[in-house]
Formats: sequence, structure tokens, C-alpha cells
Amino acid sequence: MSDRSALFEQLQRLATEQRNPLSSHIDTASIREILRVINIEDHRVPIAVRQEIPHIAEAVEIVVDAFQKGGRLFYVGAGTSGRLGVVDASEIPPTFGSDPSQVQGIIAGGRIAVFESQEGAEDVEADGAAALDEHDVTSNDVVCGIASSGRTPYVVGAVNHAKTTIGARTLFLTTIPRADFAVDVDVAICPPVGPEVVMGSTRMKSGTAQKLVLNMITTAAMIRMGKVYENMMVDLQRTSEKLVERAHRTVMMVTGLDYEDAVAAVDAADGHVKTAIVMVLADVDAEEARRRLSESDGFVRPAIQSA
Repeated sequence: MSDRSALFEQLQRLATEQRNPLSSHIDTASIREILRVINIEDHRVPIAVRQEIPHIAEAVEIVVDAFQKGGRLFYVGAGTSGRLGVVDASEIPPTFGSDPSQVQGIIAGGRIAVFESQEGAEDVEADGAAALDEHDVTSNDVVCGIASSGRTPYVVGAVNHAKTTIGARTLFLTTIPRADFAVDVDVAICPPVGPEVVMGSTRMKSGTAQKLVLNMITTAAMIRMGKVYENMMVDLQRTSEKLVERAHRTVMMVTGLDYEDAVAAVDAADGHVKTAIVMVLADVDAEEARRRLSESDGFVRPAIQSA
């Protein structure tokens, strides 16, 4: 059997490439009916993700362990999957005040592929491996492959290289059933969302599932790294007027200060919300607040309670 025939046989067996019997009529359906069908199918996604929470938790533990040791998280994907990884990585610094290098997205075809489809870029395993070397991935890092089909060569090549050559911990996020997934990784996350409304259009349910899972991994990891107090972002970067005012509002909500006093506290803390909160609630100056936060590894509660 030729390579092309083998690929054809492989693709036609994938769950993500099957026809959805509930949407077989959408080419003649009204707009409202099309939307109703899409919405019904979308409701299946969080249920599939919920079933994978034990595996997502394992992934978070691996990521947190890497972060605590100075390691990084790399997403590797192609097409929609790659773009979702890039988006999640890009959103972490402004949300949690982290170093932009801590979470990075690698997409087949490079930066241009984020904006323009580069479909053929996903077909060579060696290219995925080379991309990790270009990013200086080490054994301290975590590499998370993202591929709806679980078979994208670029992604598989990167994950295999990470595990067998670099010695990094490996994760894989796919939307095929676990029984059909065959890549050797430390943790596989496999929410089976079933056939898409439009056959093979994995930008739909598969993409939604991937976005949900990536949100869960990085948000939970950042919470475990002390980036959240109660349920508020306290390490955000004041890089826009909205975020400046969010910082003031957060300090007001936590401490009970009025607006003017909250602004003064944030300014005295050099714009660092955590420091401002500890200053006010522990009744200490900025230097002492920073010392306490350093001793508590950035966690606000123990910094406030520290003698």
C-alpha cells in the first residue's frame, strides 16, 4: 500500500473525520435550524471535557512541577490547534504577570501560520523536532502536543523528540477516543467530541474542547503558582487603562479601601497588586510586603498572616 493510500485509510477511520447524522440536512436547513444543530452539538463538548478532568489534573501537576523548577510549557500544534496554543500562551503574561517565555506556542509554518493557513507545514515529523531545538527546549520543560486527530506528523515528531531525545515531560491533547490514541506521552487528554457538524471541520467542536482544556491547564497551574488571591488576578500587568483600573478595583474589593486610597496603595507598591494588598491587610510598608511575598513564594494569604 502506498503512503498516500495508507494515509487515506487512516483518515477515514478517525472519529473527527466521520459524518454527523444529526447534521446531514443542514445544506437545506434554515439559518435558525443550522444554528440550533451547531448549538446542540456544542453542548456535548464540556461533557466530554469533564470526563477528562483526572487526566487534566495530572497534566497540571506536571506543569506546576516544571514551573517551580524554572521550566517552561511549550504548546505544539498545526492549523487551528496550533493557533489555540499560541493564543493561550500569549494571554498568560497580561493575565498573570508571568514571563512571556514561561508558556510558549509553537505552530507549524511559523508566525505567519497564525494569520494565514500553511497546511503543508504539518506533514513532516522532523520539522516538529527541529522547532523544539530552535526554542532550546530542555529536560526541565513540558511539551504539550495539540492535534484533533492525534496523528499530525509535525506534532507527533515534536512530542517524540521531546520525550526520547530531550527528556522533557510530555502531554498530548486530542479529541479522538483514548483507545485510538497511540503516541507515547506522560499524559494524554482525550475528550471525544464526536463527528463535527461539518465533516472534518475540527475548528468547531474539537477546537472548542481544546480551548477549554488549555484554559484549565494554564489557569489551574497559575493558581497553584500563587497568581490568584481568592478568585482575583493579583499579578496582572498594568499594560492598558482597563488593567490599571482593574488593579485599583481589585485592591478596593480585597481591602475595603476607597478609590483614592487604593490608587495610592498601588502606586506605593510600584503598581504591584499583590504588594499593595499585603501592605494594607498586614499593615506593613512596601519593602516588608515584598519580603513576605518572597518568603511565601508569591502566595498572598501566607504573606498577610506572616509574623
